[in-house]
Amino acid sequence: MDIFKFGGASVKDAAGVKNLANIVRDYKKGNLLIVISAMGKITNRLEDLTHAFLSQNDEAHEIFEEIKHFHFSIIDELFQGKHHPVYDDVANTFVEIDWLIEDEPDNNPDYIYDQIVSIGEVVSTKIVAAWLNETGNKTLWVDARNYIQTDNTYKEGKVDWPKTNQIIQKDLLPLLADNIIVTQGFIGGTSENYTTTLGREGSDYSAAIFASCLDAAALTIWKDVPGVLNADPKWFDETEKIAQLSYHDAIELTYYGATVIHPKTIKPLQNKGIPLFVRSFIQPEGSGTAITKENNPLPIPSFIFKVNQALISIFPKDYSFIIEENLSNIFELFHTHKIKINTMLNSAISFSVSVDDHPVQIEKLIKDLSKEFTVKYNKGLELVTIRYYNQQTIDRVTVDKDILLEVKSRHTCQMVMKNK
Repeated sequence: MDIFKFGGASVKDAAGVKNLANIVRDYKKGNLLIVISAMGKITNRLEDLTHAFLSQNDEAHEIFEEIKHFHFSIIDELFQGKHHPVYDDVANTFVEIDWLIEDEPDNNPDYIYDQIVSIGEVVSTKIVAAWLNETGNKTLWVDARNYIQTDNTYKEGKVDWPKTNQIIQKDLLPLLADNIIVTQGFIGGTSENYTTTLGREGSDYSAAIFASCLDAAALTIWKDVPGVLNADPKWFDETEKIAQLSYHDAIELTYYGATVIHPKTIKPLQNKGIPLFVRSFIQPEGSGTAITKENNPLPIPSFIFKVNQALISIFPKDYSFIIEENLSNIFELFHTHKIKINTMLNSAISFSVSVDDHPVQIEKLIKDLSKEFTVKYNKGLELVTIRYYNQQTIDRVTVDKDILLEVKSRHTCQMVMKNK
């Protein structure tokens, strides 16, 4: 049994859906479960819709009509205007949003977010499943919310692994014997049957959950790149594909911000020794990148860029040491305000961190930190992480830059920089 995961870029239009069907048609190895994200950039537009609804902005209905038009245009192109049942199926799914936005928001904003944004995955999978059946692939659509069980932490649902594993083994595994299964990434369900999401870009994680619980032979993530590259093509004119990665290096790269794989994806696979392949849906015949338990060091340095960074430096007001009690209080405040630390460095009387610049959250964090500490911060910075660095690679990325913070370990160098 294999798990395939297709992201939004792979199903951004009718041609993408047809290409997915061709990849599935050529799969000959055994049983197959397919996890699919929302189409194209629809998650972004559903977020826009959510924000418009929560702020009672008149644009909410206009955005919603645009979202519906986008999906029905793809259905029209696929089914050439004939009245296929998928039209009614998708229309009925959108009714869930209609009901919600007709009233004023009267619930937790994160709850409302999950109920609206999750519809992108539900609709995309209904369209893809319909097309796979239309093209001769015996396919069964299933609702991931019935299988991936979470707590009630909306926007960041925490998976109940024992319950999820039990339900998947008991109820989903038998269905794979006779069907290709199509289901959603990113979403789960609570014990009260409310929808949760697993964190932004969480469809890779969903695929890893299904792979782990089904003891899959492999998970393949289909991307618009030939595999895992040693740098983002947005930042480097010349990049190299990495043919093989260890779980360890993959976790390191995703932790530091590599976007090709969701950070939570690796652990469930590593626990079961399930290989992960990153392959191109544009050139499906390519070998891609294999991520396995083989613990070979990367053959080339890898570069990860994060822009829009804020550097926050924290000092005791009385020039006492940054001791364990102070650090505990500091970390508790970062946790309370849901701000992830990308890199950090502490000295006797200071503690500095680089974080993604979310202005509202950071303003609240600094206000709370300032009650006990002196706080200074810089904005508009970039964080560069080099895995398997040397001086040449450092020199390559620091041209015309001032380095404000530098942290080095045996294999990794991180630098927070600004333009000179």
